[in-house]
Amino acid sequence: MNISVKILLLTGLAMLAFAANSLLNRVALSDTAIDPASFTLFRLLAGALFLWCIHAYSHSGKKHKESVGGNWIAALALFIYAAGFSFAYLSLTAATGALLLFAAVQITMMAVALSRGERLNFLQMFGFTLSLAGLVLLLLPGVSAPSWQGTVLMLIAGVAWGTYTLLGKSATDPIQTTAGNFLRAIPFALLCWLVWGTTELDALGVWYAVLSGGIASGVGYAIWYSVLPSLSAMIAATVQLSVPVLAAIGGVLVLSESVTLRLLLASMAILGGIAIVIGARKVPGSKP
Repeated sequence: MNISVKILLLTGLAMLAFAANSLLNRVALSDTAIDPASFTLFRLLAGALFLWCIHAYSHSGKKHKESVGGNWIAALALFIYAAGFSFAYLSLTAATGALLLFAAVQITMMAVALSRGERLNFLQMFGFTLSLAGLVLLLLPGVSAPSWQGTVLMLIAGVAWGTYTLLGKSATDPIQTTAGNFLRAIPFALLCWLVWGTTELDALGVWYAVLSGGIASGVGYAIWYSVLPSLSAMIAATVQLSVPVLAAIGGVLVLSESVTLRLLLASMAILGGIAIVIGARKVPGSKP
């Protein structure tokens, strides 16, 4: 198989896996009796197990230091993302949740870049403003406006994931680091479950959580990290624009969710604005 085609297919699989997280979480909370705290706990447990197995397999026969990767700050950010994500989907559709999450992640990372002295040219500033306008449009009061509780939780989850991404940029072994962070996040998830969870677990709900943590998260991350070295930073950032779109399509096909005009317009503004910011970095003559 041509390497470019292989990379393209693997990248597509990774994006499908990330979008599947929204669908699995949403269907678990709407169609089964599992609660968000339990879903979060089993998702992190499955993710830690699958990622560690992948790490062990990829290093089989090699001499390497066996240690738990990651750190507690990154693990806390991972937990806040996973818990906020799950609790938010009690009241958000798959499409709206994915869009809010993605917008919060990208805006967080842009804000950090600005705080570190990175300058935006005129086109990038326009794109950033367009994204913020799209977010405001989505959240304006009205019949089709998403739940404010779910919105706040998903935005917090997005900020946490953006923070987690920034903290993990320097990881020398991404799979081991991610596996360690999943493992370290389990005590936080267990405490959350003890406070807000229930002992009456739903078998199908647990299965959805295992699929979310093990396949959509664990295997999805493994595939994504394997193709990242072959992608430019701009392509890697741009391709993630497909995740909310895939989640929206999945929500319509699998969960029979409707796509409102407000969501459609907000998606175009948010994703289009982010695409402009990313793409403008390569415009000749643009200032750094």
